Amino acid sequence: MEFLSHAHPERPHYIDRSNWLRAAVLGANDGIVSISALIVGVAAAEPSQAAVFLAGFAGLSAGAMSMAAGEYVSVSSQSDVERADIEREKEALSENPEREVEELEAIYRARGLNDDTARIVAEELSEHDALGAHVRDELGISAALTAKPLQAALASGATFSVAGAVPMLAAILAPAGAIIPVVLVVTLLALAVLGALGAWVGGAPLRPAVLRVVLWGVMAMGITAVVGKLAGVSV
Repeated sequence: MEFLSHAHPERPHYIDRSNWLRAAVLGANDGIVSISALIVGVAAAEPSQAAVFLAGFAGLSAGAMSMAAGEYVSVSSQSDVERADIEREKEALSENPEREVEELEAIYRARGLNDDTARIVAEELSEHDALGAHVRDELGISAALTAKPLQAALASGATFSVAGAVPMLAAILAPAGAIIPVVLVVTLLALAVLGALGAWVGGAPLRPAVLRVVLWGVMAMGITAVVGKLAGVSV
């Protein structure tokens, strides 16, 4: 990945950020939307700063732990699959190395190399690091994209807490009679900032990211409101 980062410094790659960035955006988005919906529901029934603070604090605590645990468990499952596949590849290389070279040769031919070049590449990479070649080119596992459970858990839990605190603080600072509109406006702004920040960190276009985060956030809150109305609860 060092080569990819410095081959053309004026246009660096950000693929090595994808794992923690995905978890961070997921945690932040869930924090903003879920805490906002929780606060709006509580404020509709009991529009006091004390009730809002207690509900928001409880939601932040439970939500952050839930996001961190969920990320850790799910990404650990992915990591388990990766390790199991790598172990199977080790066994295959030990039992029949020539067949594994032929597998690499077929992969490189499918990617556009002619027969002779594919064979040479497969043999030279196998001599240099056979397992690494198969993990990368046969299994599609790279150092940048491999599962990192703890990293994902920390990123998701931390960003849930930080982002979820935004609508909670807005509700606490808002006048008692204006908690709901203030929280909704702040939530939309927070979602827009999240989309822009995620795009900036990942080196992606801003507008599609902002629209995606805001629209899905509004949709989630809208569905929550509809379900609450159908259930006879104001949200």
